[in-house]
Amino acid sequence: MSKDGQMWGGRFQGSLDALFAEFQKSLPVDHVLAFADLRVNRAWSTALAKVGVFTAAELAAVHAAIDDLEAHWRRTGIPVGDPAEDVHSLVERELVARCGDLGKRIHTGRSRNDQVATDLRLFLRERAAALRAAIAGLCAELVAKAAAHHDAPIPGYTHLQRAQPITIGHWALAHCEALGRDRERIADAAARMDSSPLGSGALAGTVLGVDRDALARDLGFGRGPSRNSLDATAQRDHLCELAFACAMAQTHLSRLAEDTIFFATQEARFVVFGDEVSTGSSLMPQKRNPDAMELVRGKCARAHGALLALLGSLKGLPLAYNRDLQTDKESLLPTLAETEACLQVATLAIRHMRFDLARCAAEAERGYLNATDLADLLVAAGVPFRDAHGVVGAAVNRAVDLGVELQDLPADEKRRLLPQLRVDLRQELAAGAVLARRDVVGGTAPARVRAEVEHWQTQLAAWSREGSN
Repeated sequence: MSKDGQMWGGRFQGSLDALFAEFQKSLPVDHVLAFADLRVNRAWSTALAKVGVFTAAELAAVHAAIDDLEAHWRRTGIPVGDPAEDVHSLVERELVARCGDLGKRIHTGRSRNDQVATDLRLFLRERAAALRAAIAGLCAELVAKAAAHHDAPIPGYTHLQRAQPITIGHWALAHCEALGRDRERIADAAARMDSSPLGSGALAGTVLGVDRDALARDLGFGRGPSRNSLDATAQRDHLCELAFACAMAQTHLSRLAEDTIFFATQEARFVVFGDEVSTGSSLMPQKRNPDAMELVRGKCARAHGALLALLGSLKGLPLAYNRDLQTDKESLLPTLAETEACLQVATLAIRHMRFDLARCAAEAERGYLNATDLADLLVAAGVPFRDAHGVVGAAVNRAVDLGVELQDLPADEKRRLLPQLRVDLRQELAAGAVLARRDVVGGTAPARVRAEVEHWQTQLAAWSREGSN
């Protein structure tokens, strides 16, 4: 290191300007990679011993220093305010303090370029697993709601206008489907970054004959070493993929939040959020605000911004490493943490959200949500659907004029408007009957929803087993 403690100072006589020295520091962001960096140092020192850089005794001393430093930081935390330039220089300085020149020799044949690329993949592997677990937790709460209310009617909407009845369970599982795809995207991204850049050097590979396959196995990379050193140190595809997965998951969380915020309005009154996730007004005593879900909805925009920031940083970079890549962590790492937090808060909000089942059921019978079913009854009586559509439209207009629902049309109006029908409209157009007709795969019929609940319970169990392996 130079007299200023820099890892690169051999050619330089002067010191950095204080303003630039602070500006170019990355430790406040990359300190989260500290334990991954220690793991990389352990694996690399082992590889160096195999090619004669360390004796067995020296390797033991290096590993003892790594163990001591890790234990110290587990107790005290990483010193974020340390004057070190980045996490790598901090680790190296602390190891030198514990094992002398052996700590300097660990960097033999290695660059911070392949070091940070490897650190980052190790760290992101853990964060991807945590995100998948958080998604599973939210899906578990939604599945629990679906199981409890698989047959409970609620109005369904298109264009934020009442459309057709669905069940609460069908609504809850719709959000599970979206979140399940997010979990798959995160798993896919994690799989694609499952190769080790360590041994790539700055850009051209290392001069040491290290066994990169063994090194990759030692670090738990299932796809072995990266195949091109230039690409390994320069590419950040996996960061963009994770950023997109987070942006998409946050978008789905925002839609879930929007649904439930609307459900909690006085106009809808379908749900009430518990005290655990609600706040009041400093001025209006009657207010009960769904703040948890509003904050989840609001934070979505930051995930979108992080994705665009990463893509913008990468689009004009030549191969190989450029210092611009230091900013990749500033964009992605807070997004990973915030997405996980939003998933956990949404889980809490769903857990403490109670449906007013009587009101949901009553409102599913209002607003002409059964108009399509009336058209289908006409079709069954021999009327072409396009004609039936027009007939029912006229019937809806008349029902609006009279202030009644379709099933409550007076007998004379029914005979005049719907002469083809000889059925009990109150029975045929009841929400339960409307729901039961949707008895197809993916439909909202209670029996189908119950089957989907069982499917999701099986899926959650598989996810749980996967996470414990």
